[in-house]
Amino acid sequence: MGALARALTVAGSDSGGGAGIQADLKTFHRFGVYGMSAITAITAQNTLGVAAVYPLPAEATAAQMEEVLRDIGTDALKTGMLFSAEIIETVAEKIRAHRVTQVVVDPVMVAKGGAKLLRDDAIEALKRHLLPLAQVVTPNLPEAECLTGMTIAGLPEMKEAAKRIHAMGARHVMVKGGHLDSDDLVDLFYDGQQYHLFPHRRIHTQNTHGTGCTFSAALTAELAKGTALLQAVERAQRFIVAAIQTAPQLGSGHGPTNHWAEISS
Repeated sequence: MGALARALTVAGSDSGGGAGIQADLKTFHRFGVYGMSAITAITAQNTLGVAAVYPLPAEATAAQMEEVLRDIGTDALKTGMLFSAEIIETVAEKIRAHRVTQVVVDPVMVAKGGAKLLRDDAIEALKRHLLPLAQVVTPNLPEAECLTGMTIAGLPEMKEAAKRIHAMGARHVMVKGGHLDSDDLVDLFYDGQQYHLFPHRRIHTQNTHGTGCTFSAALTAELAKGTALLQAVERAQRFIVAAIQTAPQLGSGHGPTNHWAEISS
């Protein structure tokens, strides 16, 4: 058996298990990667929404990252809910100190039910401190709009938003099109020179809680295993479509996706 690939998630805890570190760790396991976590906040939530958010002190997140990285190390790292500018700056400092290069930034801002998971004053910190460290950043359309100040209605605006986010320092940008007003959807990957399109049909379901976390975790896992970036994006995109299609129908609201979904090779 070869060396086991390692992946670290720096994110919030979802008590309902559909998003956050719970979704990330399940997805890492599904992809055959050893998962580790550094918690930034504890949320009290279920499929109906987020009832409360309890952010941890930035030094608590820093200590978790330090202990993992100085001993076990990681082949790839992803960020999710970071909540505050102080936590963002601390996470960026640890990434730089340990020279982690395979970084996937999921710019989590708002929960599926509308609860804010990133303070308004933290958006600039995200752009200034974290995006320049990102191998890939994976915003959905509302997050891309927030990062760029644009209104995004279709593919032309998605392309422009990707260019603007790339100019903020991210090496690659994956703009996810699930919020488009159409049944014909497209995700857009930009590498600074070329656009790669991933078209798919909308799946009419309310079981989409944690899709951003799960997609970015799948991408992180593939990068940890050494998969080429574009191929890693393709596998993660196929996985999240399958995870939504086979969602386990849990809860009365926005249910989780299937973190054990099967995908074709």
